[in-house]
Amino acid sequence: MTTFDRLPTRLRTPPPGAVDVLVVAAVGLLTASDAAVNEPGYRQADRFTWLLLVVSLVALLWRRRRPVLVAVVTGAACAGWALHGHIGELLNLPVIVALYTVAVLGDRRRTLWTGLVAAAVSGAVALSVGKDVVNPQGLPVLEMLWPLVPLLLGEVVRTRRQLLEEYADRAARAEEEREREAERRVHEERLRIARDLHDVVAHSVTAMTVQAGVALDAFGVRPELAREAMRQVRASGKDAVRELRATVTVLRSEAGAPGGTDGRDEGREPVPGLERLADLVERFAGGGVALALRREGGTDGVPPAVGLAAYRIVQEALTNVVRHSGARHATVSVVRHDDRLVVEVVDDGPPAPVPPAAAGGFGLLGMRERAAAAGGSVDHGPLDGGGFRVRAVLPAGDAVGGR
Repeated sequence: MTTFDRLPTRLRTPPPGAVDVLVVAAVGLLTASDAAVNEPGYRQADRFTWLLLVVSLVALLWRRRRPVLVAVVTGAACAGWALHGHIGELLNLPVIVALYTVAVLGDRRRTLWTGLVAAAVSGAVALSVGKDVVNPQGLPVLEMLWPLVPLLLGEVVRTRRQLLEEYADRAARAEEEREREAERRVHEERLRIARDLHDVVAHSVTAMTVQAGVALDAFGVRPELAREAMRQVRASGKDAVRELRATVTVLRSEAGAPGGTDGRDEGREPVPGLERLADLVERFAGGGVALALRREGGTDGVPPAVGLAAYRIVQEALTNVVRHSGARHATVSVVRHDDRLVVEVVDDGPPAPVPPAAAGGFGLLGMRERAAAAGGSVDHGPLDGGGFRVRAVLPAGDAVGGR
């Protein structure tokens, strides 16, 4: 870091008032040196010459506040020098600064009108002074062009500033949009993780509770059934650990530590899908609810995202059946109609307005979110005469999430 970089901003960038004073000092020095010595044969500097110079310099102090008025005053002073017979190369410097300020602080329309008026006045002054070729003031065409130069320069500078401001605004808006997009993705990822954890934990604990109850009831009467139930408990526990480990591995992978230091994807398992529905139903068997699985139509070509959504919806629905419905029978049906996959879970529980899980839990909310993410929808509610139904309609083709 240089010494200049360590200076405060107010020292590196002088205030506008100080800049105006410096500009007036520089213009006054150059203009006064030209006014002091005139060409031989022309009027030399007198009190009127210096009066016009003082008026021009004082007016330039107000060029930011009243740019058009300052251009008129300095232009009148420049015309006064010419009409008074005082000729110089730098006597028009004050009006040049004023015209530049008009353009750089205004707009294109004001610049255009100012240029037309300044060119006409300058040409008229040249004609009134005389048409002698030796006299520079006698060339009206050239005198009409020079006021346009500072206006054009000011217009270029102002346009460039506007473009830079526009680019800065676009960059700021783009940065805000990126931040909003990042926040949205973080929010969606948190929801996804919450759904996965809820599905894994709720389903596994419920299945383990059901099988543990079966084992406890059959422990002294049917030991083989009890052992089978405990094997199911162990299998459910292993599946829960495996899915939790896969979820954590995905999180670590997204954080920059994919699968371990040796590059292996440890702990990752294929995502569950329609092919694992039979195992899912079997885990809940024996818990007082008779479960049946019905399939119609093939599942070939069903996208993995749709298969995962269907699996999780059935998983959550069966968990609610076992925990809340009080049903004795439940049916899981998976039917494919061309490009649609209809998944239903229906139980015969006693009449109830809405099960507790639907009223305040996250299970049915997670179902809707999963179905929407896969491009489908879910509806649920009690049936006439008792029971509860969860029905999901998902796309069975390749157009996932295309709605």
